[in-house]
Amino acid sequence: MSAIANKTTLLKKHFGFDTFRPNQEAIVNDLLAKKDLLAIMPTGGGKSLCFQLPALMMQGTAIVVSPLIALMKDQVDALQANGISAAFYNSSQSASLQNEVIEQLYNQKIKLLYVAPESLNLLLPNLKEEHICLFAIDEAHCISAWGHDFRPAYTQLGKLKKQFPKIPVAAFTATADVATQDDIAQQLQIPSAKKHLASFDRKNLFLEVRPGTQRLPQILKFLKNKKEESGIIYCLSRKNTEKIAQKLVEKGFEAQAYHAGLSSEKRSEIQDDFVNDRTPIIVATIAFGMGIDKSNVRWVIHYNMPKNIEGYYQEIGRSGRDGLPSNTLLFYSFADVIQLRQFTEDSPNQEFQLAKLDRMQQYSEALSCRRIALLNYFGEHVAEDCGNCDNCKTPPQFFDGTILAQKICSAVYRLKEQEPINMVVDVLRGSKNAQVFSKAYQKIKTYGVAKDVAWLDVQQYVIQLINQGVLEIRFHEKGRLLLTPLAKEILFNGKKVKLATLQTKVKSVAKETVNQAETEGLFDSLKQLRLSIAKEENVPAYVVFSDAALRDMEKRLPKTESEFLEVSGVGEAKNEKYGERFLQAIEEFLKD
Repeated sequence: MSAIANKTTLLKKHFGFDTFRPNQEAIVNDLLAKKDLLAIMPTGGGKSLCFQLPALMMQGTAIVVSPLIALMKDQVDALQANGISAAFYNSSQSASLQNEVIEQLYNQKIKLLYVAPESLNLLLPNLKEEHICLFAIDEAHCISAWGHDFRPAYTQLGKLKKQFPKIPVAAFTATADVATQDDIAQQLQIPSAKKHLASFDRKNLFLEVRPGTQRLPQILKFLKNKKEESGIIYCLSRKNTEKIAQKLVEKGFEAQAYHAGLSSEKRSEIQDDFVNDRTPIIVATIAFGMGIDKSNVRWVIHYNMPKNIEGYYQEIGRSGRDGLPSNTLLFYSFADVIQLRQFTEDSPNQEFQLAKLDRMQQYSEALSCRRIALLNYFGEHVAEDCGNCDNCKTPPQFFDGTILAQKICSAVYRLKEQEPINMVVDVLRGSKNAQVFSKAYQKIKTYGVAKDVAWLDVQQYVIQLINQGVLEIRFHEKGRLLLTPLAKEILFNGKKVKLATLQTKVKSVAKETVNQAETEGLFDSLKQLRLSIAKEENVPAYVVFSDAALRDMEKRLPKTESEFLEVSGVGEAKNEKYGERFLQAIEEFLKD
């Protein structure tokens, strides 16, 4: 039987599939050719099969390093159910059981052996090159201080390649930004590893971010017609999981709280109820969902902002695995940012985690297509708006920002892609500070080309370009900005750029429907209302409504919800959040 026939026969026999998913076959082929590799495959992409199938076709045992002791037994049970000999080796076993596993390994009776990184040192003296066909490192981001879940025990994995130079090492992770991808290869001593980057684009997920005010009423409204649908609400604190689950039950929803404070039996019971559709809603800390392959989760809500984009992506990725339309909703407030900053204090990789938190905040505040921002973070450069996020459905006002974008990209280029955001802004603004002068940046051509734009505004435009995939941040290299292929299109091929308006100065327009004297002062009243809402929500005023939207309200004087929806800059989401208060303000103003 040929290798190809053997491959597809085993795929059907042991896994029940007729064909491979994207990237799977290329990874299997590389491992069969004994090549080192790094595979970035989003949750639900079928990464386990990529090392399980080659293990069946190669001489010896595949050693799989996995951090999730609680799931090892499930993974081994699933393999055995598929007719594949497998075992695990970790601290939950007695010494006699561990010896039994080693004996099976010596006698070549197991094809896959799962081991916890903390137990690897005990196993290594018992490993011989002739017994092993490959090393698979699952959740490989744990080896990198840049990774979102750094595990010190993973740092010893670099010696595998040193001790067994002929054995291929395959690193797998669902989420790793460009910096972490490079660091994984370096730490595992596989610098020439072939990279397999699967697409992170989950087109069926609607991405939405709302200000973190009145969260519970908003959640109840969101769930109004979703009583039978499965969903997860993620919270930062155990206390909130209990409180929200209780409120939902009081309102007639079936919901349970899940957190580390519960007994393992209780957690297993809750997880089982969710997987088997007995409990549709779980309110959980981030511990929930690891290893759950439930395809019909229809929505995921983040009650608090996650600490990094990797975690956020992994958590929203638990919805819509069946490919059907699903909703993701993130509540964002500056209070969450402060709390998350406090959590990172004194952590061993504090600098990295703060940089990732900044990037998560920038995503939450993005005014352009959220999917572009998300995909760019993982090194997947796309330029077309997705049409399936809040910013695409109800976009802010845009202007032609091509010239400003060219100035910013040119500054990054002339600074040799070595400087972080703040220095780039200083140079563009023509700042006369010591840092600029000590590096003689006042002599470069782009010095001062944006001096007519406020410092904070230039910074916001740079962040927009990062979110649009024009610029990239290298966190592990002091936050320096780099140009992406898209930036080169803008600089050299005249590609157009749209930037969201931060503050629009609108000239007074003659009123068509009302005498100007009648509305004198309405604009200021609306601005005051906007300011008070912005303070409540801890967001900049323009996030609520732009000046242009307020001017249009002043011009149209809407009296009903349908009239308010006709105002420039008002979409369904903003109408739901703010419509009633602004209509009331206009009505009261006209009464006076």
